[in-house]
Amino acid sequence: MKAYQIHHFVRSEDLNSHRTLFAGQAAKWFVESGFIAAASITSPQNIVCLNVHGMLFKTPVPNGSIICFESKVVLARRVSLVTYVKATDAVSGKFLVDGFLTFVHVNADGKPIAHGITVEPDSEEEKRLNEMARSLPKR
Repeated sequence: MKAYQIHHFVRSEDLNSHRTLFAGQAAKWFVESGFIAAASITSPQNIVCLNVHGMLFKTPVPNGSIICFESKVVLARRVSLVTYVKATDAVSGKFLVDGFLTFVHVNADGKPIAHGITVEPDSEEEKRLNEMARSLPKR
């Protein structure tokens, strides 16, 4: 499945009281990245976020960092799409955070509808992510 990348520059207004990236700002960028992957294979107006299954930070992110968020759809259920998002430092390549999100495909009234999308893992890594996504709670 195709991966999508977005980059963000960490500025002073993005920091917490410890002068590292505020988790709420990271969550906003995290969801945005997952949304782009899901919406790219259907349409943005038909996608809503249902669940952030986790964002596991591996290290604090300092001011001035450039973060690369990479996302891809790893599982398609009848009305939902599960994306995997991984963020790294764009300069050093250091792993920062990752996790899964579930998006629901909806009609104009906001009611879940089938999307008809299938996802076939293309690599061992995608197979592993697909299996991890299958083990997430269905909500």
